[in-house]
Amino acid sequence: MGLSKRGDVWWVAFTTPNGERIRRSAGTSDQTAAQEFLDRLKVRYWEEQRLGVKPDRSWQDAAVRWVKETSHKRSHDKDVANLRWLHPFLGHLMLSQVTRDVVEKIGEKKSAQSSPSTANRTLALVRSILRRAKDDWEWVSHIPKVRLYREPKKRICFLSPDEARRLLTELPLHLREMAQLALTTGLRQRNVSYLRWDQVDMSRRVAWIHPDEAKAGRAIGVPLNEDALDVLRRRLGGHREYVFAYQGQPVARCSTRAWKQAVERAGIEAGFRWHDLRHTWASWHVQNGTPLQELMELGGWASYEMVLRYAHLAADHLRGAASRIDGTFLTHKQKPQLVRLS
Repeated sequence: MGLSKRGDVWWVAFTTPNGERIRRSAGTSDQTAAQEFLDRLKVRYWEEQRLGVKPDRSWQDAAVRWVKETSHKRSHDKDVANLRWLHPFLGHLMLSQVTRDVVEKIGEKKSAQSSPSTANRTLALVRSILRRAKDDWEWVSHIPKVRLYREPKKRICFLSPDEARRLLTELPLHLREMAQLALTTGLRQRNVSYLRWDQVDMSRRVAWIHPDEAKAGRAIGVPLNEDALDVLRRRLGGHREYVFAYQGQPVARCSTRAWKQAVERAGIEAGFRWHDLRHTWASWHVQNGTPLQELMELGGWASYEMVLRYAHLAADHLRGAASRIDGTFLTHKQKPQLVRLS
């Protein structure tokens, strides 16, 4: 009971007036600070259980409740990983101690380690937990404002047909056929990796993604063109359950060293990601006249705004509007100027 040390970090342990056993990290290697943390916890539980004072909840309490209430999220594992990273900064604090200065230091640390966009995802998680603690759980009456970093807008990265052919030639067979299906259907990497035969009806030329497998949480019908069917026909007789498998297992990760080396050998700009195959598919559709509304349905996007980033690739429908002012400035003839002869 009291203080104990694990590695460089002090832990506290005690029994509350109601007999509840408490054991948690003090989040510090300083024994004096750990003792103060223990004393504050004992006073807090005494006031709650003996005097009926509304508890001052800790960040750790909020993080645990958040994990339980959001276990259905597709980003659940990422949230857990982010919370582990946040623990040294927030794990020893009460919610009332999570100030704007504390949050800004977290943002500075994360952006220095990675990028502004990665830091924003971590800060957004902190903001979401604080907002829920205030608005839903009513644990606190005030929370700090969490400012996100400005993220530069990136250009859509996509391949020309010739670049795509070069890349496919360089990829190992198991990745090549997965990439071909991605380029012909626009499916996200996880949906390709874990596509099962019971999701494919080749006679009807359709596949489907169930709601729990789709990023937007809605079922997606995937029409299969002839190129996609060619890929699926070549996969027949392979794995009993999954369309694509390598050494008997689904290919969970596609952005491997083999992928990066193939990108380099194909002469494609470094940094081309597997997800950019989906951008390539969408760009080809728009350039070949597919309306954005149809593209939204084909790609399973949740909103029209998501496909507007491809709109600049389909300016053909505006050519008529642009031609309406053809020759306009020529109709405003300048008056001839008199030239003096010396």
